[in-house]
Amino acid sequence: MWHDLLVAFALLLVLEGVWPFLSPDSLRRTLLLMTEQDSRSLRVTGLVSMVVGVVLLYVVN
Repeated sequence: MWHDLLVAFALLLVLEGVWPFLSPDSLRRTLLLMTEQDSRSLRVTGLVSMVVGVVLLYVVN
């Protein structure tokens, strides 16, 4: 189980690093736009992201 978690974490780091590597200016603009969003919008976006992730895990497994 720990091996799988570490593999998943490593893949997360690789995927998270693609955007800043390929387009750092685009990432900066997006992060600035995120700072202008209210907390409720960010929470809803986070919730939707988590639900989609759980559903995807369920479908894959």
